[in-house]
Amino acid sequence: MSKQRVLTGITTSGAPHLGNYVGAIRPAVEASLSGEFDSFFFLADYHALIKCQDPDIVHQSTLEIAAAWLALGLDPETVTFYRQSDIPEIPELTWLLTCMTAKGLVNRAHAYKGAVQSNEENGDDADFGINMGLFSYPILMAADILMFNAHKIPVGRDQIQHIEMARDIAQRFNHHYGEHFVLPLAQVDDEMAVLQGLDGRKMSKSYGNTIPLFSSEKKLKKHINKIKTNLLEPGEPKNADDSTVFQIWQAFASAEQTAEMREAFASGIAWGEAKKQLFELINKQLDEPREKYNELIANPSDVEAILLQGAEKARSQSTELMSSLRQAVGLRRLV
Repeated sequence: MSKQRVLTGITTSGAPHLGNYVGAIRPAVEASLSGEFDSFFFLADYHALIKCQDPDIVHQSTLEIAAAWLALGLDPETVTFYRQSDIPEIPELTWLLTCMTAKGLVNRAHAYKGAVQSNEENGDDADFGINMGLFSYPILMAADILMFNAHKIPVGRDQIQHIEMARDIAQRFNHHYGEHFVLPLAQVDDEMAVLQGLDGRKMSKSYGNTIPLFSSEKKLKKHINKIKTNLLEPGEPKNADDSTVFQIWQAFASAEQTAEMREAFASGIAWGEAKKQLFELINKQLDEPREKYNELIANPSDVEAILLQGAEKARSQSTELMSSLRQAVGLRRLV
């Protein structure tokens, strides 16, 4: 029996933070190393163009994200790791799918509806500032998934709709042209850790409350010291369950270390001491990956070679499927 294929898209929008690592990168890398799945990972640089038209940022971000995943243990020998824009069959498939997608389906996409609602609330034209990339990106996402006939797509709850849309589009295409696509399923991990940021809200670049994953030791310590705490003095018992410091500790610590820190909170550990121990715990775990990350950033040609090798691996499948799809829709040689 062949392995289930799992496909993960990684948006190239700046260097990752601790929340990305704990919530997405670490579990995805662990799953890929288990040998249970046929794992595909891609850098979604076409998607990046929807919101970012600064070529230098898109370019630099691709290097940073690729280097981060590789430094954190993604093994390009055991997975298929590629850059979306290195697979020319993806935009071609996007067009074939666009021609089979009802506009009404795309009208219901959360991102588009949210942008329209925001415009209307501001008294602007409904489509003000909305480009066709934002409108039709669920179709590009469907092409990413269907190009490699992935069975499962790990996503957050906010992305389930896009996987359902990809299923709808695939079903319609299959109905019209024959069975070409596997119908993908969203894989939602409700146990997935969601880290709090410096201000106690969800760690997110949009809130500006993140702790960068590969900052220097000095900067990591500085960020951890900025974590918001209450005014309880040393010696006063502290509630571990409503503390950002403890929540982040728990995401990096063993069960034994977590129990010890919970006890320390109950015994009134000083905030400065708790933050010092948190810094030491995280820094120890990130020391080796940080070194590898910095080495990769300094040698972009090594990263490029890995991505091109991954693209070759991916295209051995995408060219074959695209050839079959072209035949199916009638884009054939005359003789």
